[in-house]
Amino acid sequence: MAKAAGFSVFSILVTGSDRGIGLGLVKRFLELPRPPKWVFATTLDLEGEETKELKELVCKYPNLVVLQLDVTKPESIQAALNEVQKCVGEAGLTILINNAGTWALNDLQTENAKDMMRVYSVNTIGPLQMSQAFLPLLKKAAQRSPCQELSTSKAAVINISSSAGSIECMGYWDQLKIIGYCCAKAALNMLTKCQSLEYPANGIMSIAIHPGSVKNADNQDPEISVEESTQGILTVLSKLCEEDNGTFVDWLGRPIPW
Repeated sequence: MAKAAGFSVFSILVTGSDRGIGLGLVKRFLELPRPPKWVFATTLDLEGEETKELKELVCKYPNLVVLQLDVTKPESIQAALNEVQKCVGEAGLTILINNAGTWALNDLQTENAKDMMRVYSVNTIGPLQMSQAFLPLLKKAAQRSPCQELSTSKAAVINISSSAGSIECMGYWDQLKIIGYCCAKAALNMLTKCQSLEYPANGIMSIAIHPGSVKNADNQDPEISVEESTQGILTVLSKLCEEDNGTFVDWLGRPIPW
């Protein structure tokens, strides 16, 4: 990956950013020497306990906007789009990070249609619907950018995937056999590949990133901290260039097989 001289973007939206990796990414962008003019964080419940930290950040960072968003509901996506449009205007949205995700702890014996459809709806269809809705704003950002080649400073869709969705390496299979999650992330990887073939005509790059195994309610034995993961992701994003479009990498920029 080409070394970027600096990293500066006009605006960024991170879905599922009231905790974990999403919240970490929001913090990393706010802490940049040249932070975005607009950072949009989203949460399912604006009044929920998990939104407390985001609300505290809003008091400190005037460029942070917290939005209610359910990526499975078109009306919720449209409402968020309208709010983002009011802020960014003709400058558009530089980066869309599709981070919102969920899982069900089901193996091959216990997996069922209801749980699998819920996981697929959030992890695969959600990023599709978000990318479709925000495409006009991503196009505007690309059109106004002085960058000639694809880059995250121009316009980008970043899909937070997982090595668990890699058909070749099947990450974490020994620890968690979460069938619906694995299938949904594999499908998200295919969506990323499709976007990487379609969106460059509009100046937009697309990649999938595996953030590593971080601590959450179901994972008490993480590889890395949220801070390590999100700082790594930010470094990767700052170095992406045209040849990286359509790739699947981890938080350190190392390629992962599809």
